[in-house]
Amino acid sequence: MKKLITAGLGAIVAASMATTAWADDIMVATAGPMTGQYASFGEQMKNGAELAVEEINAAGGVNGNMLKLSVGDDACDPKQAVAVANKFVGDGVVFVAGHFCSGSSIPASAVYAEEGIVQISPASTNPKLTDERAGPGVYRVCGRDDQQGAVAGAYIAENFSGKKVAIVHDKTAYGKGLADETKKALNGAGMEEAMYEAYTAGEKDYTALVSKLKSEGIDVLYVGGYHTEAGLMVRQMREQGMDTQLISGDALVTDEYWGITGDAGEGTMMTFAPDPTKFEAAKAVVDKFKEKGINPEGYTLYTYAAMKIWADAANAAGSTEHDAIVEQLNSGNFETVLGPIGFDDKGDVTEASYVWYVWKDGSYQEM
Repeated sequence: MKKLITAGLGAIVAASMATTAWADDIMVATAGPMTGQYASFGEQMKNGAELAVEEINAAGGVNGNMLKLSVGDDACDPKQAVAVANKFVGDGVVFVAGHFCSGSSIPASAVYAEEGIVQISPASTNPKLTDERAGPGVYRVCGRDDQQGAVAGAYIAENFSGKKVAIVHDKTAYGKGLADETKKALNGAGMEEAMYEAYTAGEKDYTALVSKLKSEGIDVLYVGGYHTEAGLMVRQMREQGMDTQLISGDALVTDEYWGITGDAGEGTMMTFAPDPTKFEAAKAVVDKFKEKGINPEGYTLYTYAAMKIWADAANAAGSTEHDAIVEQLNSGNFETVLGPIGFDDKGDVTEASYVWYVWKDGSYQEM
C-alpha cells in the first residue's frame, strides 16, 4: 500500500511539474499564407521558425524557459490576418515573426501594437508598415518597396531605353506598392511606361491582358505581384509567340514559379536581396535545413533570423516584456544568418540592398 501511495504521489508531482513546465513555456508565433495560392511562402516561414525554435530550445530557451511555436494561417487576406492576430493575443503570444504579405502585416500590426506584442516581419516590404508604424514594437528584417522599386526602375530605364514597357499590378498592398515605386523610379530616370494597368489576382486566364500587351508591342512587362500570376502571364505570352521580357520582384523567389512556367520562365528577371544561403554566417544553418530535406529558399532564413533576433533581445533584456525587448532591438546589433542587423528609428533594417536574379535552367541565380 505504501508503494502504491508513493507511486501515486510521484505521479501527482510529475503531473504538477509537467503543468508548471507547460505554464512556463513562452508562446511565440509565425503567420503567413499556410494555405492558398501563396502557400509556398507560408511553408518557407514555417520551416524557418521551426528550426529557430528548435535551436533556441536546445540551447536552453529564452531566460531558461522553452519556446512554444504557434503557426497562423492568414492566406494573405487582411481580415483573416486580423483574426489570426487576435487568436495569438488570446493564446498569450509575446512575439510574431510575420506576416508575409504587406496587406496582412499592416492591419495585424495594429492588433499587436495595442496588445504589446512585438512583431518582426520577414517579408512585408510595403513602406507603410513602418512609415505609418502602428507602434514601437513593429519591425522588419527585409528591405522596402521603395528601395526595390528604385533598383528596378533605374535598371529598366538604362537597359531598355527606347523599348515599350508595361507595368501591371495585382491591386494588393505589396503588388501595387512595388509597381508604383518602380514606375516612380522609371519616370524619374526620364522614361515613360507605355501601359500601366491592374489585374485580378487568382485568375487562371490572362489572355485578354496578354493580347493587349501583344497589340501594343510591349517589349518589357514589369509585374507588381506574386509568382502564380506572373508565371501564368509569361507562359501565356510565350504561347502567343511573344518574347517580351518579364521582370518582377522578390515574390518570384520560390521554386514553384518554375513549376508553373516550365521553360517559358527562362530568362525571367527579378530583384531580391543578396542570397543569404551563400553567406558564410548561414552555412551551418543551411546545412541543417538540407539535412532535413528542406531547401531554405526565399524567406526561410529571414523568418529564422527574425525569431533568433527576438530571442537574443529577450535574453539580453532578461525579459519577454514588450518595452524591454523594444529597447534591446532599438539599441542592439544582431549577428544573423542574413549578416549583421540593426534597426533604425522606424523599425527598418539600417542596411538593405537589392540585386538582380535571373531564372535559368529551372533555378534562380544572381546575375
